[in-house]
Amino acid sequence: MRLLRQLWFQVLVGMTLGILLGHFAPNAGAAMKPLGDAFVALIRMLIGPVIFCTVVHGIARMNDMARVGRVALKAIVYFEVVTTVALVFALVGVNLLKPGAGMNIDAHALDAKAVASYVATAHQQTVQDYLLHIIPTTFVSAFTASEVLPALFVSVLFAFALALTGDAGKPVLKVIESASQVFFRMVGLVMWAAPIGAFGALAFTVGKFGWGSLVQLGALIGEFYAVSALFTVVVFGLIARSVGVSLLRLLGFIREELLVTAATTSSETVLPALMRKLEALGCEESVVGLVVPTGYSFNLDGTCLYLATASVFLAQATNTPMDLPAQIGLVLVLLLTSKGAAGVAGAAFVVLAGTLGAVGHVPVASVALVLGIHRLMAEALTFVNVVGNALAAIVVSKSEKAVDLDRLQATVGLRRLPSGR
Repeated sequence: MRLLRQLWFQVLVGMTLGILLGHFAPNAGAAMKPLGDAFVALIRMLIGPVIFCTVVHGIARMNDMARVGRVALKAIVYFEVVTTVALVFALVGVNLLKPGAGMNIDAHALDAKAVASYVATAHQQTVQDYLLHIIPTTFVSAFTASEVLPALFVSVLFAFALALTGDAGKPVLKVIESASQVFFRMVGLVMWAAPIGAFGALAFTVGKFGWGSLVQLGALIGEFYAVSALFTVVVFGLIARSVGVSLLRLLGFIREELLVTAATTSSETVLPALMRKLEALGCEESVVGLVVPTGYSFNLDGTCLYLATASVFLAQATNTPMDLPAQIGLVLVLLLTSKGAAGVAGAAFVVLAGTLGAVGHVPVASVALVLGIHRLMAEALTFVNVVGNALAAIVVSKSEKAVDLDRLQATVGLRRLPSGR
């Protein structure tokens, strides 16, 4: 009976029922889409206020602007290193396994209309547009658009101003602290709807696309899932071990968030809950509030795996030559375009279209090949994104000595390490 009350178990049941409904009653499964969409909308509604309260409360209490800059710099450097490793890792995997070899697809025969809107959106998003988009039109609009970077920008600016205000700002800080508790309580209430959201999302996916999509492009899906799993075990495993954390125990600790992410194929749905979990591990609120929201735009390891894999796969499938210099150029372009994956409508798929257009080697119309299975691949990439950002917060927290080592050891530490290490 105790198991039935566990949220992760309820989400797992919801996912199973959704898959069964989508498989045996496709039309009814596809009609469940509003349930998944409603849950995602509920969480997105709370992302802006949660980021604002957490970042402002953490930075203002830190009262050390030099330390804030140091934490941000460490996080950005870490993000760039790990995302570069992810891109190289994906390129090695797709070149060794060659999931697109032998498909012999004529890009001119593909239905370009199916991806026209994605391509148009990708071309509209320049680097200048992306940077300007971080600045919201008004203070309030930073929280009405349900986007991470504008909310983070305003929150950091407000936090700096509040910290510089001194004693006069203390009453405001107390109000924000109280508001933070209210918003996280709201997150807790909404998360109990996660099983329903997971049911609706997976019922729609299976009912809409069916298992045929899996069979048709099974080589790509299998290769991507294998690369994602190997990256998690090898790269994340080594990083976790270097900071005295057991990757397996960490995955178990955030299992509810990972199940919700897999079901909804959106890492945004667990942003508030993930931040709360990391604080429960012993990481300081100030570091978590700065690293995790920033990581949601700059530390998308799973998205990098997807973009590199899909780009080379489409080159293989269309018999487009792509030698080593061309793939190195692809990595350099992806280091920039992957940072926009959280800032444009359509996320990773739109960025994929934009990347192919920027590189110029692979026909942009070929992205139609992966349109039908993008949602299936998104389950793996969002999983990696969430784990990567959880690990990033722990790494930066330990480097700043901003973590309760005893609590970290007790929850996700390597069992053989002495307590407090």
